[in-house]
Amino acid sequence: MKKTKMVVLACAVIALTGCNNSKQPKQAGQPNRPECIAPAKPGGGMDMTCKLIQAGFKDTAVIADPIRVTYMPGGVGAVAYNKIVGSDPANNDAIIAFSTGSLLNLAQGKFGNFTEKDVKWLSGVAVDHGLIAVHQDSPYKNLNDLMIALQANPQKVSFGGGGSVGGQDWMQAAMLGKKAKINPKDMSYVALEGGGEVLTALLGQHIQVGVSNISDVGSNLEAGKIRILAVFSDKRLKGKFANLPTAKEQGYDIQWSVIRGFYMGPKVSQAAYDWWKDSFIRMMKNNKFNALREKQGVEAFDLTGDQLSIYVYKQTEQMRQLSQEYQLLH
Repeated sequence: MKKTKMVVLACAVIALTGCNNSKQPKQAGQPNRPECIAPAKPGGGMDMTCKLIQAGFKDTAVIADPIRVTYMPGGVGAVAYNKIVGSDPANNDAIIAFSTGSLLNLAQGKFGNFTEKDVKWLSGVAVDHGLIAVHQDSPYKNLNDLMIALQANPQKVSFGGGGSVGGQDWMQAAMLGKKAKINPKDMSYVALEGGGEVLTALLGQHIQVGVSNISDVGSNLEAGKIRILAVFSDKRLKGKFANLPTAKEQGYDIQWSVIRGFYMGPKVSQAAYDWWKDSFIRMMKNNKFNALREKQGVEAFDLTGDQLSIYVYKQTEQMRQLSQEYQLLH
């Protein structure tokens, strides 16, 4: 009893520094300096994806060390993909954000010689939705106003989106063009680097219509700076975005879901990969993380490991077929 009391007293005396047994040893595969790479400039969907799990891991206490977010723009994901696969394939500390747009670019060969088989797909975390937005002072009050203008003269309506012709945002604009019975190649499209630049161009009225995603526009929508003409979802979203009209309800059945998740380098250790995967699983089971997703206006997408890999391979093949339909493959 006396010895036990002495241990307790010693712990109390050094409470500021902690007892020897209060600091848990690192688990096998646990990163030394966890990093989330957003393959774009700050402010867009990739940035949101990293910050979502940065907050998620913190709020659910899955990771003690804070996840730092770094940015690697270029080629709408191509620079980051090439770096991880070619130069840093065994980085156990880094996870890299991806989206459906990344898979579309992979399908079209825009990531160089690398394919969807060259990384380790780790975890999905959310489903986002595409949309088209205009400045608050735009003459286009609804989707039909825009479609009438497109049919009158498609080149007079300037669209802006993240990525070049053939990319995810261009594809959404092209689908809209086809509904207006015009050739997408006749449309005016400005290629920008990610959702952050799209918003900047839209707010500065350098473009008339921004093609983006729900996760990109939240704060500016709440501030009344932009107007959403249509969300490309099957039905209206829940929560704070429930008042946004879908394209489908306005007579144009266009749907574009954006999967958001993470991959790792092809040569990371099995212990590191398993640690990250298990951490994602635990985080996504926590209601606090569900609240964070709801706040961002995104829905759950909880695939990890082999299940995510199967999904990615199937989705990428579908993207190849879609790209062929739009004559984007050579």
